[in-house]
Amino acid sequence: MVAVTRPLALSIAEAADPTHWLAQLAERYPPAQVERLRTALDWAADVYGDKTQTDICDPLFTHAVAAASIVADLNLDADTVIASLLFAIPDFVPDAHAAVESRLGKEVAQLVDGVDKVRKIRVLANIGARDVTGKPQDAAAQVEAIRKMLLAMVEDIRAVLIKLAWRTQTMHALGGAPAEVQTSIARETLELFAPLANRLGVWQIKWELEDLGFRYLHPDTYKKIAKLLDERRIDREQFISNVLQTLHRELETAGISGANLMGRPKHIYSIWRKMQKKKLDFSELYDIRAVRVLVPELKDCYTVLGIVHNLWQPIPGEFDDYIAHPKGNNYRSLHTAVIGPDDKAVEVQIRTFEMHEHAELGVAAHWRYKEGGKGDAKYEEKIAWLRQLLDWKSDLASDAQLADAFKAELFEDTIYALTPAGRVIALPKGSTPVDFAYHLHTDLGHRCRGAKVNGQIVPLHTALENGQRVEIIAAKEGGPSLDWLHQGYVKSTRAQQKLRAWIRQQNLDVAIENGRAIYDKEAARNGATQANQDAVAQRLGYKGLDELLAGLGHGEVTLRELADALTADAKPVVETTINPDDVIKRARASGQGEGILIEGVDKLMTLLAKCCKPVPPDAVVGFVTKGRGISIHRTDCATLKRLAVASPERLISADWGKHAGSVFSTDLLIEAHDRPSLLRDLSDVMSREKINVTGVNTLSRDTLAKMRFTVEIRSADDLARIRSRLTDVVGVLSVNRA
Repeated sequence: MVAVTRPLALSIAEAADPTHWLAQLAERYPPAQVERLRTALDWAADVYGDKTQTDICDPLFTHAVAAASIVADLNLDADTVIASLLFAIPDFVPDAHAAVESRLGKEVAQLVDGVDKVRKIRVLANIGARDVTGKPQDAAAQVEAIRKMLLAMVEDIRAVLIKLAWRTQTMHALGGAPAEVQTSIARETLELFAPLANRLGVWQIKWELEDLGFRYLHPDTYKKIAKLLDERRIDREQFISNVLQTLHRELETAGISGANLMGRPKHIYSIWRKMQKKKLDFSELYDIRAVRVLVPELKDCYTVLGIVHNLWQPIPGEFDDYIAHPKGNNYRSLHTAVIGPDDKAVEVQIRTFEMHEHAELGVAAHWRYKEGGKGDAKYEEKIAWLRQLLDWKSDLASDAQLADAFKAELFEDTIYALTPAGRVIALPKGSTPVDFAYHLHTDLGHRCRGAKVNGQIVPLHTALENGQRVEIIAAKEGGPSLDWLHQGYVKSTRAQQKLRAWIRQQNLDVAIENGRAIYDKEAARNGATQANQDAVAQRLGYKGLDELLAGLGHGEVTLRELADALTADAKPVVETTINPDDVIKRARASGQGEGILIEGVDKLMTLLAKCCKPVPPDAVVGFVTKGRGISIHRTDCATLKRLAVASPERLISADWGKHAGSVFSTDLLIEAHDRPSLLRDLSDVMSREKINVTGVNTLSRDTLAKMRFTVEIRSADDLARIRSRLTDVVGVLSVNRA
């Protein structure tokens, strides 16, 4: 099931005479659009003539047609296909924008302009790479900034998709280029364009660019892995088919309907990445043979897991429950590896359809954990939105609607500017050259006296735009102007903080003197001694007395906060020998039937404590948290007992309100004699009793198995019933609440 590189929609021979391709497009687009496509083809053939693609000597016309066929394969609108045909027009036609607009309309002209901007990113990428001379992570951060800038510089994201299609065709035609050209283009493809395709969810192109880039950067390793895969390809496909048939029969027997079973293709580049990351040989990889099972409901995931482990022996250390413990990007799935038929290892992924959709389109942003970066939340949300627009299988109402959706500005709050050496700097939108200077270095910001933008001197309050090259003119010494804060010279929080810090430093002596007067007056009023001054400073978050006095002088500390810190030593110490059970009982009794109802009273925010997970009719007590409402604990909760000693005044009487139909989460601890099929039998009991399982952890040592199931129930009766049913399972020793 290794994925081979997807063949082009058109071969080179077909691209040279695209008559048949145009006939195929007539089945997809209205007649008027097909005529426009024909016009674009004729014009491209006339302009490109016998010219070749730069660096790789590929005939430019056939290259353009083949790239356009890739764009058409993505089910994009006719304007995008036309613009991809005219990719290189600006290189040969004077005033290309006007020429394109007169022949094929404003929409196509704007797209061609956008593509031309994207084409310039290659130069920026090379400059940025030379500019970075520090640690490897510095270089990675610079390339990431270039990726973001590329997306920010285009008004229509379809321009990036056209560039990706052209790059795919370039990689297919790279075989005849000189070795140094192959290496340069392949490295750029892997560092810049494949991650962009991944980020936008264009998986076909992403995998293709990765495999082709890897082929030219590491030809020997590529050929070795490809040979190992091809030698057993037919056997592997037959093996996966047998596994799927067996699983399908077992799922039908278990009554799981609506499941979708498939083999998971493995790509040469991803195989190599795993070998490098885990320091494994090809023969040691468990997921060369892999299947994925999609099921309708969460509880079915664990039932399928039990079926898989009952059919085949699990491989120790190869089970991951990302449902109970999602990845940092909220990716959820069950992963396991087993010794399948003929003693061959196979990886099985199990998830619901909803989890699968989230992994493919949601804020989980599959690219993030694959690329190993954390990113920032706002950027990921925008990318997630963009990827949903790029769901080719869902049709928007019209081409115009699609274009309008793409034109929404992706980076409305960020701009990307360049240093003279090509380093990319991300700044808040509206930032000025002064913000730019402070971002580079605090001292440079202080000494900033002027700036050049794209070689032209501009006022320091000029708002910067995407892609501009900024050069700071600085004095040898001196400080900033106090007017910068109030006259629009600095927009970024970072620059404002550094400017305020400089102003504070200039007035430090005066601030300390004023702070001393305030401190002495408040200390005398509260009867505090002078011996504990450093302790008072630390209580208020300062390293020493001078910092505290400066903070007082600048108004950072209120008189109430200072008084509390000064008198902290005089406050009575809470008696640590308090019996927490007595405190909890008093809190329960204090309400006299008028305590907080856990649901539906006065819009009071209550939440069930995760430490003890109470369910009706458990005896409960409320604890007033800071900013999260009231947490509800069982009266026997160990965490509650600690809270009762530390803050008895925050306990509050609580009782259950109307909870009919509500679902409560709780943990069950199961101890049992370990045996094959144990997990499946327990999962079957949950399924029959219609108990939803949201998490499971297992630990087997010697012959004893310990399991923690997180389940959703509606009442104590449900809990008692499921405990009784689980106790009846062969080998189970005990079933208790956590």
